[in-house]
Amino acid sequence: MANQPQLSATAIINPQYCATHPIDLIITKEWTGRDNFTVTDTNNNVIFKVKSPLVTMVTPRQHRFLYDANRNPVVHLRRSLLAADDKWKAYRGESEAPQDLIFTRERSSFMQLRTKLNVVLANNTTQVCDFTVRGNFFQNSWKVYIGNSDNLVAKIKKELGTMFITEKFMVTVSPNIDYAFIVALVVTLG
Repeated sequence: MANQPQLSATAIINPQYCATHPIDLIITKEWTGRDNFTVTDTNNNVIFKVKSPLVTMVTPRQHRFLYDANRNPVVHLRRSLLAADDKWKAYRGESEAPQDLIFTRERSSFMQLRTKLNVVLANNTTQVCDFTVRGNFFQNSWKVYIGNSDNLVAKIKKELGTMFITEKFMVTVSPNIDYAFIVALVVTLG
């Protein structure tokens, strides 16, 4: 790791979510019939909340809304339930407008033994992925890399909570990487 280049701040959602030191987060998914998550730091301070409305036949899309600790909307994540490619789109705030698109996250191929997801930022005109999420065979840990490189920017490990009513994702985000962006990626995995 000594020969890896030092990354400058990579603000994807907002520069306020880029720290000069590694960030450890705990993302807890609550099994309540909706996909709700609470994101805390290691001192149990709430950093983000993710809320999901019920999916109905009228709305064949899955929505997740990322809010900061003050309940301000940060990101709207949307996935079509009809698509076979497990494609998620992330928008600023609660928007779905094309001009507010932040990134698209989708599988690199239809058939996979291990998860490999491509993340393309909205301003990318090359369609070469900006980030890659690679999972292990057991689907309980993932690593996020810049593009198709070996430049690691986040580690994610899933643990079952008490009595299988919660799942926890233990996340470590590298310095200068937008941790709201990494949280948005993680909640598309769970």
